[in-house]
Amino acid sequence: MTLFSRIFAGGSRPGADASSGRVLIAAVLTAIGLSLAAPADLRAQAGPNLFDQVVEHKLDNGLKVLLLKETRAPIITLQLWYRVGSRNECLGKTGISHVAEYMMFKGTAKYGPKYFSREVGRVGGSDNAFTSRDYTAFFETGPKDQLKHWLEMEADRMKGINVNEEGFQTDKKVVLEERRLTTDDEPQSFMEEAALAATFEAHPYQWPVIGWQHDIESISLEDYQQYYHRYYQPNNCTLVVVGDIEPKEALKEIEDTVGGLPAGPEPPKVTAQEPPQYGERLVWVHREAQFPYLLMSYHTPNWQTPEDAYPLELLSRILSAGHSSRLYHDLVYEQKLALEVGADYDLYTCDPFLFMLSGQPMPGKTLAQLEAGLDTELKRLQTELVSPRELLKAKNQASAEFYLHQDSIFFRAMLLGQTESVARWTLLKEYIPKLQQVTAADVRRVAQKYLVPMNCTLGLLAPVKTGKPEGGHFHPGGAIR
Repeated sequence: MTLFSRIFAGGSRPGADASSGRVLIAAVLTAIGLSLAAPADLRAQAGPNLFDQVVEHKLDNGLKVLLLKETRAPIITLQLWYRVGSRNECLGKTGISHVAEYMMFKGTAKYGPKYFSREVGRVGGSDNAFTSRDYTAFFETGPKDQLKHWLEMEADRMKGINVNEEGFQTDKKVVLEERRLTTDDEPQSFMEEAALAATFEAHPYQWPVIGWQHDIESISLEDYQQYYHRYYQPNNCTLVVVGDIEPKEALKEIEDTVGGLPAGPEPPKVTAQEPPQYGERLVWVHREAQFPYLLMSYHTPNWQTPEDAYPLELLSRILSAGHSSRLYHDLVYEQKLALEVGADYDLYTCDPFLFMLSGQPMPGKTLAQLEAGLDTELKRLQTELVSPRELLKAKNQASAEFYLHQDSIFFRAMLLGQTESVARWTLLKEYIPKLQQVTAADVRRVAQKYLVPMNCTLGLLAPVKTGKPEGGHFHPGGAIR
């Protein structure tokens, strides 16, 4: 998963782009002349940092505003990022953040339930929303002359949503159906959910963004209203506009619309901290499925520990960025142990999260064999330094992807909103310099420190034909561990 597809991790309304996919970096690098360029050359080719042009302002009601001018086309993207996600929930009410996202499209006293999306679509624009562990975001993209009208609509639904009991219960059923389709009926996702619940003991990252089924069923209209008024406030929101704007004029329109809303009480802080893990954990899930599946999760720090976060970011690419990466080359192409295999790390989270390895064994191969293959790759990283060429390739991949996605005003705004929601947007200006400072010794050090059995939760999906656990390679008393 890339830095950019992570933005969409979590629940979204039907029709939302749930995953941007991985760019074919090797081909793109060659096309733009960055293939194995030295770091200094790469920075020179990339030109000035676009984020140096960001205009930042904070309104009297606490709303953070980020504006970035881009005049190549007469379009804009307007995004509102609320600092609320599944991390802010409690057991018994999980999924309420995602339910609240749905309610934002129910209409207000001024605008009817379908008015918002219909108005955006009428001018050729698009709108949608998504919920993650750390934030909930809403966006509109389209003609620049719609900025004032979209601001008026966003200000209106920040002020109050018009939801009755019937409409609330209807949308809860939609969320429950979404959970059934994306998790309960998807064995791989079902196992990942179970593994995550075992990986975290004390932190709310343990439950799924979409919520547990019984919790969703038990959420009341009153629960939602209290949650909405607690978190959907100007002082808990970042408003981002990128596109063909004049920042001073855009700021005045923002002041005239959203600036008139009163600040709400400061939302409660999330104080939970995950304790260290002192031993391997194993989660078996026996479900009717076509293929077995494996997930290895390791607790790792985030952006707040940059000396480790940036080496981990590159380590994930060394392992799984493209067909020349270690995992694909060794386990898929050479050894034919896996149909698919990958690594994922996210440094932009509110609290420390995970480094994850995942894979699906080739038919005729077992989960135990695939796990052994992954362990071998980790031991190699912990004992040998990656070559200068391999490290440079990973840096160039990360840098090229970062710059290429900035060609889209939508993704520029997404990066600003996401990073400000979990930390501070200025981290974006540090991303490339910090990556370039990483050494091969740094990569080996973080592999030795975090990717160790004592820090691992292993999730395994064992396919069964009858819905009942079977023996053989997939039984908990079998070969693995």
